[in-house]
Amino acid sequence: MTEPVSQLGIQEIMEILPHRYPFLLVDRILLVEPGKKIVGLKNVTINEPFFEGHFPVFPIMPGVLLIEAMAQVGGILAICSGQDKTGRIPYFMGIDRARFRHPVGPGDTLNITVTTRNVRGSSWKMQGEIHVNEKLVCEAEIMAMIRAVPKQGSGVPEPAGEVGRNSFES
Repeated sequence: MTEPVSQLGIQEIMEILPHRYPFLLVDRILLVEPGKKIVGLKNVTINEPFFEGHFPVFPIMPGVLLIEAMAQVGGILAICSGQDKTGRIPYFMGIDRARFRHPVGPGDTLNITVTTRNVRGSSWKMQGEIHVNEKLVCEAEIMAMIRAVPKQGSGVPEPAGEVGRNSFES
């Protein structure tokens, strides 16, 4: 594992994740404890494209995008925990126990915390929570796999190291 990272700005985030506007849902990383924990921020504005239709009179950030923001932060944790941070990409594998506690709207700042529960090979199981003003708004257990970036034109990602069993259950 590498040393803790105190902050990552948007440029460093874009070097790690392949996502871009309008689907990059993390603005800043406040803390990375490789292999253990990460804390990220997403500032929600009225300019988000999804608010136009969800909902015009009462704008609410879709729950699926809260989960996606959590997954992106978790992907950064997994990538930053490896020795080789280049040429790797996180793939979302699954979600369990997702709960949405309060609506999120324009002006809210998402404080996204993801902690590692289990790692097997290139597969990660993590617990995520999103808070707005210290109020829990969303929580979930997420799973991801780290793979090599697909070669141009192949469309098929290669494993980024040893792949563990598909199941995290003992």
